[in-house]
Amino acid sequence: MIELTRQTKETNISVKLNLYGTGKANINTGVGFYDHMLEAFTKHAHIDMDVHCVGDTHIDDHHTVEDVAIVIGQALNKAIYPVQSIERFGNATVVMDEASITCDIDLSNRGYLVFELPIGGKVGNFDVELVEEFFKAFAFNLPLTLHLIYNRGKNKHHIIEGAFKALAVALRRAVSVNENAGIPSTKGVL
Repeated sequence: MIELTRQTKETNISVKLNLYGTGKANINTGVGFYDHMLEAFTKHAHIDMDVHCVGDTHIDDHHTVEDVAIVIGQALNKAIYPVQSIERFGNATVVMDEASITCDIDLSNRGYLVFELPIGGKVGNFDVELVEEFFKAFAFNLPLTLHLIYNRGKNKHHIIEGAFKALAVALRRAVSVNENAGIPSTKGVL
């Protein structure tokens, strides 16, 4: 079990994470839609995760979303690196009704994000622009190479949830144990 905390003037966050869990989630960030996305991520990644955040949501949700993603990324870093005896690469396409999103990842220990989701506006009270902020902070703090590609869809909720679930499944596949893989890099280190 990895445990991390982060406290700033804007947020106070604690994360507990078990990479090889059963999908058990205990999420409370103070941002309902974000909690829903993190619960979906946890469930489909088969990660056990407790996330608690008290943030300055009276201003907006930006600091909470970004800072929680930073801490989750850092916790996963501690659980995954140095990479050894796992697949390393993961891919998933997830559909939610009319929406289809593809996620490709490489546990490269290099942060990179390709974000091609044509979304804007709000889902309920949630500013959709924060979705990219989540994935950016996640990718650069884990770090990993992360590509999120929109295939089709109209409903913003479905597109966003499809992206979180696609990341979850791709990550689950990338951390699949492969005893024959050793260090899965021609460089000899990741």
